[in-house]
Amino acid sequence: MKRLLAYRPAAQRELAHMDWSDAGRIVRALESLAATGLGDVKALKGALKGRYRLRVGKWRIFFTLDQPGSIIVTDVDNRGQAY
Repeated sequence: MKRLLAYRPAAQRELAHMDWSDAGRIVRALESLAATGLGDVKALKGALKGRYRLRVGKWRIFFTLDQPGSIIVTDVDNRGQAY
């Protein structure tokens, strides 16, 4: 099942300012997640409950499943700054 990908402005800004090779890897991982549902995904707990994390190397991509067919990317952070 192919899901719709949407990016919040904060996530778009972070992708625009990072190295193009890292940004490409992140976008490919998100497209793969949307197409197949597979990836290093973990549901977050505590104050971040209801959000998910996708790990791509040293990067963490945070997203929500807003509707059954959409992934809303809320933030992209380096591992050391993410939590």
